[in-house]
Amino acid sequence: MATTRTPASARTDAKQSTTATKAAARRSSKRPPTDKPTTILLVRHGQTPTTGKVLPGRAPGLHLADQGREQAKIAGLRIGELQGVEAVYSSPLERAKETAAPIAAAVGLRVRIDRGLFECDFGDWTGKELKALMKLPEWRTVQSAPSTFRFPNGESFIEMQTRMVSTLDRLRQRHPGGTIVCVSHADTIKAAVAHALGTHIDLFQRIVISPASVSALTWHAGGPIVLAVNSTGRPLTELRPA
Repeated sequence: MATTRTPASARTDAKQSTTATKAAARRSSKRPPTDKPTTILLVRHGQTPTTGKVLPGRAPGLHLADQGREQAKIAGLRIGELQGVEAVYSSPLERAKETAAPIAAAVGLRVRIDRGLFECDFGDWTGKELKALMKLPEWRTVQSAPSTFRFPNGESFIEMQTRMVSTLDRLRQRHPGGTIVCVSHADTIKAAVAHALGTHIDLFQRIVISPASVSALTWHAGGPIVLAVNSTGRPLTELRPA
C-alpha cells in the first residue's frame, strides 16, 4: 500500500536536499583548481662565432657573437610585447644566459638557471669540427636513426629528449596558466618540439631551429600543443590555439 507524504515531510526533505547541495558546493570549492595550460616559449641561444662550424656541446667559455647579441635583443623586444610572462629560465651555458638576459630585462624578471635545459652531452664529440664529424660513419646514424645512437662517453638522443621533456613538464606545473620562457639549444628544442608533435625522435632532424628563434607550446595535463616552430619574425601576440 502506497504511503502518502505529508506537507511537513516534504518540506523536511527539501530542506535536507538544500543543505546537502550547499555542503557539496563547499567541498567543491576546496578542491584544487583544474589544470590550467602553461604557454612555454622555447628560445634557442643566439649565434656564436662557431655556429654551424663546431659542435661546442657543454664546453664552457663560448659567448655570443655580435650578431647573436643583436638577435637576443630582438627576441627580448618580441617577448616583451607579451603580457604576464612569469619566469625566464636558461641553460647554464654562457651563450644561453647571454640570450636570456635581454629577454628577462624586457619583461622585468631575473634569469633562473635550470640544468634540465642543458645542451646535449656530446661526450668525445664535444668541440669537434662539423666537417670532420660528417665524414664519420656514425654521422649517417645521427641523421637518420638518432634513437639508436649514444655519443661516445656522452648522452643518447633519447636521454636528452626525456630530460628536456621532463624539465618542461616540471616547469609548466610550477606556472599553471602562465607564460614562461626557456632558453636552450637547437637539439634540445628540436627534441621537445618533436615530442609535442608526436613525431618519433628518428625524424627530429627534419625540424629546423634557428639562432634566437622562438618555438611556442601550450602545455596542460593532457600534454603539449604546438603553437609555432622556429619563429623569427611573426608577432608573438598572435600565437594562440586554433
